[in-house]
Amino acid sequence: MEQLLENFSLDLFVKQTILFLILIFLMVKFAWKPILKALNDREEGIKDALDSAESAKLEMQNLQADNQKLLQEARLERETMLKEARDLKNKMIEDAKGEASVQASKIIEQAQAAIASEKQAAISDLKAQVANLSLEIAEKVVKEELSNKDKQLKLVESMLGEAKLN
Repeated sequence: MEQLLENFSLDLFVKQTILFLILIFLMVKFAWKPILKALNDREEGIKDALDSAESAKLEMQNLQADNQKLLQEARLERETMLKEARDLKNKMIEDAKGEASVQASKIIEQAQAAIASEKQAAISDLKAQVANLSLEIAEKVVKEELSNKDKQLKLVESMLGEAKLN
């Protein structure tokens, strides 16, 4: 330190001080504004990036809400489609049951008509056989003595016992 004080020159100190002040003036004049501008630009860029990140976050939340809404609508639409399919299935089953019931009724009516016609044919056949049998009995009775009632009754009874009804 002593050596520093011994080598001290006031002239050199003043020159260095003046040069330092000129350097500071030049720095303030030419470099300070660009440095401040660069710092301000950087600050604005960071602020804009933060704002963009916040708006992206809000947009992401909106998209998630929209996705939830679309998902809910899709679920409702799926439920509606399933309900319509179930209703259609039930309607088709009811229609098939109704058609089967109508066809069964037609078949029953046809069977009843066939039974009635067969019954009518059987009755007609039976009447014809009874008429033929009655004619045969009447013929035989007429051939026998018409005056003897006991013989006529015995003849009718014996013929009725011998006759077979089909």
